[in-house]
Amino acid sequence: MTTYTLGVDIGTFESKGVLVDETGAIAGQAARPHKMLVPQAGWAEHRPDEDWWGDFVHITRTLLAETGIEPSAIKAVACSGIGPCMLPVNEAGEPLMNGVLYGVDTRAAKQIDELNAQLGEDAILAFGGNALTSQSVGPKILWLKQERPDLWAQTAKILTCSSYLTMKLTGAIVIDHYTASSSTPLYDLKAQTWSDALGSDICPLSMLPGLMWSADIAGTVTAQAAEETGLAEGTPVTCGTVDAASEAVSVGTLNAGDMMMMYGSTIFIITVTAEQLSDPRLWHAPWLFEGEYAAMAGLATSGTLTHWFRDQFAKELAKEDAFPVLAKEAMASPPGAKGLLCLPYFSGERTPIHDPSAKGTFFGLDLTHERGDLYRAVIEGIAMGTRHVTETYAEAGQVPKRLLAVGGGTKNELWLQATSDLTGIDQIVCAVTTGASYGNAFLARIALGDVTKEDLPRWNPTQRTVAATRHEAYERQYPLFKGLYEQTKGIMADLAS
Repeated sequence: MTTYTLGVDIGTFESKGVLVDETGAIAGQAARPHKMLVPQAGWAEHRPDEDWWGDFVHITRTLLAETGIEPSAIKAVACSGIGPCMLPVNEAGEPLMNGVLYGVDTRAAKQIDELNAQLGEDAILAFGGNALTSQSVGPKILWLKQERPDLWAQTAKILTCSSYLTMKLTGAIVIDHYTASSSTPLYDLKAQTWSDALGSDICPLSMLPGLMWSADIAGTVTAQAAEETGLAEGTPVTCGTVDAASEAVSVGTLNAGDMMMMYGSTIFIITVTAEQLSDPRLWHAPWLFEGEYAAMAGLATSGTLTHWFRDQFAKELAKEDAFPVLAKEAMASPPGAKGLLCLPYFSGERTPIHDPSAKGTFFGLDLTHERGDLYRAVIEGIAMGTRHVTETYAEAGQVPKRLLAVGGGTKNELWLQATSDLTGIDQIVCAVTTGASYGNAFLARIALGDVTKEDLPRWNPTQRTVAATRHEAYERQYPLFKGLYEQTKGIMADLAS
C-alpha cells in the first residue's frame, strides 16, 4: 500500500499543505490565505487559533477530502511556521494574545536597547551567536513582561508558531534547536541549551519549550486532534521548525556551502556551514541536524512590498491580473529604471543593517517616470538589498558554492533575473518549488527512517539555472543605493521618533 507524509506550513499571508508519497510525488495540495495584522506601526501579528490551527485543520481536511487518501495511510506529520514568533499561553495551552511575528515586528526596540546596555553587545554575541535585533524573541518576551503585566501574570509557556501546532496535535510543548537559537539571549549556542546566564531577568527557563531536533518525533496525534483534523489518532508528529528551514530542505540545501534564497513575503537566506560562525550582521544557529550549523539573513519586506505596490498603484486591475500587467510594464523600463532608486525598507530593515527605523524611499523621480519604472525600481531595490546581504556573507568568509532559489517569487522572472544580475550569482531552480510544506513532508519521511538527506535530489531534481549577466546601470546605481541609506538614515530615525 502506498503511504504518505503530510507537510503543512504557516506563512505570513498563506498556509499550504501537501501529501507526498514515498517517491516524492505530490498526491495533493491545499492552501488557505490569511492576513498579517498590523494594529499599529511596527507591529505584526497573527491569530493563533484562526490563522495557525484553523489553517492546519482546514488544509488537512481539504487534502483528505479531495484526494480520498485514508488517514491511516498518512504515516507522519511535520509542520513549520513563520518564525521566530512569540506567543504566551496559559496553563491550559490557550493563547493569551495574538502571536507576535518575526523581525517585521519591531515593537521591542526599547527592550533591545535596555538589554544591550545591561548585558553588553559583545557578551550577547559571544553567548548566543547573535546580536539582539527585531528578530530576537528575548526582547519580545521582556516587552510582554513590562508592557502587559496582566497577561504576564497568566503566562505559563512561551511558544512559537510551529511549537503551538505541535502542542495542538500532540500535547507536547517542544521547540527545535534551530528555532530556539533566535531566543537570544536565552539560548547558549555553544552548549545548545537554554540558559539564564544572561537572561535571568527576562523569564524563568520553565516557561520555555523542551528542546529537540527538527526531525525528531515529538509525539502522536491525540484523540481530540484527530477529531478536529481528520487525521488518525496515534500518527507520529515531528518537532517542527521555522518555515525558511523547511523551505531550504525542500530544494536540497543540505551541505556546507549550499545557500537557499527564499522568495516570499520577505527574502530569507540560509547558508549551511561546516562550523559555527559569529558575525553580528547575520544570524546564526544549529542547523536542523545535530553537528551542523547555519548562517541566516533576511530582508524585512520583499513580496510584501510588491503586494503593497499592487494594492496602491494598480487598483484598477483585478488582483489576479495585476502582477502580469505590472511585470510587462516593468520589462519595458530599462535596467536601472531610468535612474530611479528604491530603498525597500518599508518595515524597517533586518540584515545586514538591522535598522528598525529605516524607511521606504523612492529617489530620483522626474516627470518622465511611469508606473512600470516605479515597479521595476521596487524589484531592483529588493535585489540590491539582497546583494548587500550576499556581500556580507562573502565578507564573513561564506561565498556560496551553490545558490538554490525557492518560493512563490520564483515565478517572477524579472525578480529572479535582477537578483542574479545584481549579486553576480547564478541561481538553481528545482522542479518542485512548493517550498516549506514539501520540505516538511521530506523531514517527516526522515523521521520515519525511510530516507536520508542524500535522497532529496532524487525527490526534487534541478530544472533550470538563472545565469547572471552584467549591467552597467546596476554597477553605477548599487553604490548609490547604499549611499542613499547612509546619507538619510539620520532623517529616517528622526521621522521614526
